[in-house]
Amino acid sequence: MTHAFGQPAKVPSCIEMPEPEPPPAAAKPGEAPPPATYEAGEVERMTLRRDPRQSYYLYVPHHLEKDAPIFVSVHGISRNAKEHATRFAPYAERHGVVLVAPRFGRNRYPHYQCLTPDRAGNRPDAVLDRIVAEVREMLHLSASKLYLFGFSGGGQFVHRYVMAHPERVARAVIGAAGWYTFPDPDRPYPRGIRARDEHSPQIDPAYLGVPVEVVVGDKDVERNSALNRSAAVDKQQGRTRLERGRRWIDAMREAARAAGLDTQYEFRTLPGVRHHFGTAMAKGDMGDAVFDFLFGGRK
Repeated sequence: MTHAFGQPAKVPSCIEMPEPEPPPAAAKPGEAPPPATYEAGEVERMTLRRDPRQSYYLYVPHHLEKDAPIFVSVHGISRNAKEHATRFAPYAERHGVVLVAPRFGRNRYPHYQCLTPDRAGNRPDAVLDRIVAEVREMLHLSASKLYLFGFSGGGQFVHRYVMAHPERVARAVIGAAGWYTFPDPDRPYPRGIRARDEHSPQIDPAYLGVPVEVVVGDKDVERNSALNRSAAVDKQQGRTRLERGRRWIDAMREAARAAGLDTQYEFRTLPGVRHHFGTAMAKGDMGDAVFDFLFGGRK
């Protein structure tokens, strides 16, 4: 096995568990991609017009305003993007929010969590930007900044997206990420923010101004094969997702204070929840936690 950046690694940083899904239909040679269509109040599977290999799920609320926020939910390594869209759709409807759930295919983006590009050099964060641009154009939306959530591997993607593109993010919630990029300029990416090679994203110091909440089940302490269990990560971040989330929030608060910022960083536990997205949503009220932090009193 190789590291996310093509270098040999003793311990894998990303464990892959594929979720089979039929490939999207592509336009025939010489044909223009068909115009995107959607039905309000339905979770729709979409394909990126200029990249038909790339799919995403879209939910548009019945009452859509021009300034409606865009909420992006990023799956973990099970690639359960449809489940993210389906479970968050009632919240999007209630709050008048457009929901986007990209699906990063296992073969094309085995290490999307670290923003690692595919073989053609396409970065998953840039792919998300193209999806969002397409949705904005299709729905004639004016809102510029995104509201982000990611669970497990998706939480890894989201906090690294914030660090690379803080100007594009209003607020973010990280759900039970397995490990983190710490605000440490002396450690190479992805454990720190010092560029490691040409594949490392450029970290923008303005990330310390983006409000972030980490949510983790209070029973999420298992050290199974899906968790990065390297000695270096254990020493820096702790041995469980619960401990790692707390340490990361503490490190972000300290870094923000050192930069003269009073950014909101929150840590929240979900009672009785282990590491499972569906359980966290159904029994741990994670949907409420996410939307409370991202949208506050928005109806």
